[in-house]
Amino acid sequence: MTTAIAQGTFDILHPGHLHYLRDAAALGDELHVIVARRENVTHKAKPILPDAQRRDMVDALEMVTEAHLGHREDIFVPIERIQPDVIVLGHDQHHDEDGIRAALAERGIDCDVTRASPCEPRYEGELLSTGRIVRRILERRG
Repeated sequence: MTTAIAQGTFDILHPGHLHYLRDAAALGDELHVIVARRENVTHKAKPILPDAQRRDMVDALEMVTEAHLGHREDIFVPIERIQPDVIVLGHDQHHDEDGIRAALAERGIDCDVTRASPCEPRYEGELLSTGRIVRRILERRG
């Protein structure tokens, strides 16, 4: 059995998230998703929705075997517990693939690291990022 991991913030689910998770699920028999805790998000605006709500929403998706909250101090703890065969990064996530591979090797975790394919809008006006959704809400209702 092949186990894949995807990870992210997943604040306000959108079609880009679904594309990423479908790509990740296609690489394994099981897909585990690690949802970042608000306190650990430092590369962009903090999530709007609570940690548990974001995890529950991801966990409800058909392609997800199980969603987990990230560890508060060490992002690799859930990966050590799950022991995946592949970690699938979003096509535009900020992570350094070589840095992740090195950290995994230091911990004795043998798995591939790859990226999901980009998601292209299917129709005019489709919003594929949380930031764009928030901006649209502020423009129209702010």
